[in-house]
Amino acid sequence: MMDSFTHCSSSCRPDARWPATLASWLVLLALLLGGLAPRAAHAATIEDLSLAWDDDSLRLSGAISLELGPAVEDAVMRAVPVYFVSQAEVFRERWYWSDKRVASASRTYRLAYQSLTQRWRLSMASGSGPGLQYALHQNHASLAEAMAVVTRLSGWTVAERVQLAPDATHRLDFRFKLDMALLPRPFQLGLSGPSDWSLDVQRSLPLPPMPSPSTATPKTP
Repeated sequence: MMDSFTHCSSSCRPDARWPATLASWLVLLALLLGGLAPRAAHAATIEDLSLAWDDDSLRLSGAISLELGPAVEDAVMRAVPVYFVSQAEVFRERWYWSDKRVASASRTYRLAYQSLTQRWRLSMASGSGPGLQYALHQNHASLAEAMAVVTRLSGWTVAERVQLAPDATHRLDFRFKLDMALLPRPFQLGLSGPSDWSLDVQRSLPLPPMPSPSTATPKTP
């Protein structure tokens, strides 16, 4: 309900929502001024990335080796959620023009610490960017346990046979990043240059040959 503007007498009291709002901004300001200045970027590597066909679906598996920097851990411990994005794009190579993207898949993990229960809350959404609908919520006892889920890829469907041309050459571009655009606005304004927040690793690999079309006979009811 929207408050109306009226003449304020000496008996007016501040809106009860102000303390909570002010406290939230003070926490964010303290994080920015109290040690979240740019530091040396931490290392992240993509390991064991592989593609395989499962019937008519192309599936991606692998893992990302990653240790969060102290600034990121400190922010999460102070109830600031962070977002990790995995993206996969399949391109058909063309010698006469730029390569054509024929398939894509992405998913976002939202990681937040719940101080009351001392658990790590992990939620996943298909897609990337703002306005996502998160589902598949999980609670984990430790940060390492939650990050093991974020950094592991197991049979993720990234394309279907019908999206690919059988007589063409294709490649997959994979990207894993920490999406700073989804952080609270003060972080976006206060972070610049290499820092613990600079996480963006990429790798390309060719697609395996497509198997012969399935010739399985449908079951008769």
